[in-house]
Formats: sequence, structure tokens, C-alpha cells
Amino acid sequence: MTYDVKSPTTFLFNVSVARNEYQQIVSESLEVEPFHRIEECGVGMLGNRLVRLSVPVGRLTIKYDAMVNLNAEQADATDLGEVPYERLPADVLTYLNPSRYCESDELLGFAMQQFGDLSPGYSRVTAICNWTYDELAYTPGSTGPTTTACDVLRQKQGVCRDFAHVAISLCRAMGIPARYVSGYAVNLNPPDFHGFFEAYLDGRWFLFDATRLAPVGGFVRIGTGRDAADVSFSTIRGDAITNDMNVWAKEAQPDDELLDPNNVQTAVSSA
Repeated sequence: MTYDVKSPTTFLFNVSVARNEYQQIVSESLEVEPFHRIEECGVGMLGNRLVRLSVPVGRLTIKYDAMVNLNAEQADATDLGEVPYERLPADVLTYLNPSRYCESDELLGFAMQQFGDLSPGYSRVTAICNWTYDELAYTPGSTGPTTTACDVLRQKQGVCRDFAHVAISLCRAMGIPARYVSGYAVNLNPPDFHGFFEAYLDGRWFLFDATRLAPVGGFVRIGTGRDAADVSFSTIRGDAITNDMNVWAKEAQPDDELLDPNNVQTAVSSA
């Protein structure tokens, strides 16, 4: 990522791979050109790693590179059910609430009408993803930093974070805890940072992606939060303009069955 910094500016970058038992970081590096002191900030209990730095006027380039072994848990999707409200752990309850970009409270009636008669569990979350995919057009540049799930539903187009916000909102409206995940995605086209989500089923968080742009088995977690407001890849306090950004992720083992887009029976959990 390259920036033109117009005045002294502080950046907060959320691009480092999260540290948890499901992601083993084999190697990683973060380079700042020209050199500036960086501060790594661990945020919350979910393994989010932020980098803060303050820079003077000039050109700034950030390069991050990592090799990661993914060790996600797998389950048969047909066996996963929803957890009754009275049995949800206390730390999961917050992911049923409306948040900055996910107005689940405004979608209660619609969600119940659309999905209330479906069998509860993994298949219902999949149906929500399928509905989101069918109803929205993936249109780069169609939304901005203030666009919410309800905005996206009205205009019927968005990008990956918007698809995730809509699906999260509908899940929460149905009583299924759901949260936003930012990350890297193997074989994502077009290459970029990716936004997807997790739903809480049978006592675990399982990955979903309503865009269908990449297989969930190749998702590398950066940050986890209530919605994209919690895990923006870049927060800028000052005056700086983005000049260029290139993001990509490629597989070291292309024959991994979790990277097969036709594999719909395997549910993947990495948290």
C-alpha cells in the first residue's frame, strides 16, 4: 500500500494475520518505507493485531508478507444446528445485537417471513447466503464507508463487506449469532482484502461467504468484530491519499480439498 502524506499523519493498519491455534504463522514481515518506528497493538481476545505509526509529510509504502499454515476444524454441514438463546454463552450474545452497519432490528419481520419456515441450522445460514447472492449485484465502487446493510438492500448492489453485512443482519434477525471477519482469501477474484462472516452453530463459529468469490477453506483471518467498523484495514488520522494497493493470496497446496469450490458438505471453523 502506497500513500501520499500531505500533513503529519497517524495510521492504524489492520493487515497482519491473526494469531490463533488455527493459523500457524510460519514467517511474516512488515516493511515501512521510509523507515518509521511501528507499534504493534493487540486488540481484544480474538487475536486481532493492529500496527500504529506516525509519519511526516512525504511518500509512505507498507509491505506485508506472510506464510501461514491453516489448521481449520471441519464438520459435516448437515449435522450442525442452531443453539437456543438460553444456552448461548455470554460472550456470544453481543453478536445478536444490531451494530454500526448491521441493523438486524429493522429486518426482524422480513427475515422471519423469508427464512422462518426453513429448517434451523447450517442449511438456514446457507439459504441466507444464497438469497443474498441472488438478490445483490457485486459492483465495485457502488458503496462507501457509511453504507449499511439496509442501504445495500435498497440499492441491491455492493461489495464483499456489504454482502457480509446483509447476511450477518439476517442471521441475527433469525436469532443466529453472526460476526464479521476481514482477511485474505486464496483464489479471490478480483484480488483484494476480503470481507466474510461467521455464524455460531452447535457451539462453534463457522465460516460463510455470501459473495461466492472464493472457497472458505482458503480464508486467512486478519480481524474479527461486530462488523467492518471494528476491523478496517486502514484508519487514518491526518491528511493522506491512497496511491496504490495490491493484495493477493495464493495456495501452497492447490490440491487441498477445502479449496475445491464444489465442496459444499464440509463446514469450516477457524475460531
